[in-house]
Amino acid sequence: MVSGKPGSWAYCEEFLPEDDILLRARERAAELGCVPVQPGVGAALATYAAALNAKAVVEIGTGTGVSSLYVLRSMDPAGVLTTIDVEQEHIRAAKEAFSEAGIRPQRARTITGRALDVLPRLADSSYDMVILDADKNEYHDYLAQALRVLRPGGAVVIGNTLLHDRVADPANRDEKTQSIRELNKTVRDNPELIPAMLPSGDGLLVGIKRR
Repeated sequence: MVSGKPGSWAYCEEFLPEDDILLRARERAAELGCVPVQPGVGAALATYAAALNAKAVVEIGTGTGVSSLYVLRSMDPAGVLTTIDVEQEHIRAAKEAFSEAGIRPQRARTITGRALDVLPRLADSSYDMVILDADKNEYHDYLAQALRVLRPGGAVVIGNTLLHDRVADPANRDEKTQSIRELNKTVRDNPELIPAMLPSGDGLLVGIKRR
């Protein structure tokens, strides 16, 4: 749990029930050993995608397509999600979920590869939202690329920024925890961003790029 009030946290996470397509995507994630976003995070991503009327979104860390489905269902109906994952089997599972959901192939551009090899090829200031949910050791580099490709008024959304309660506990001084703390501070103190830390899932850090 990431909240001091576990009952309220669970209520928020379960507030919006998931349909069979999302539940099957979660089952595939369990089979493949990857961890999908929790429902509260999915709902937050959907809300941001809708509020931004997002037409172009980049997602780093496809998994089996759980977060992708939340975004695709909520962004502009003609919009395109570019989702990147290093594991080909994850991409295959996500495509299966997209097909089940009736998502047109043109709306989900799936790329297998390292995000840091792909991101530099994306155009400056061209995306409404960038979602970071992959290798925590590369988060700082992802963030630099995200700020470059985001349009003014766009959002960078970063998952797992409370790191299973470790970030909030000053006694935890391991390298990964310290790295996430530094990332959080970087977003908080960046004059380009309007930040907020949400206790959804395992922590969701959001930064809106100033216009």
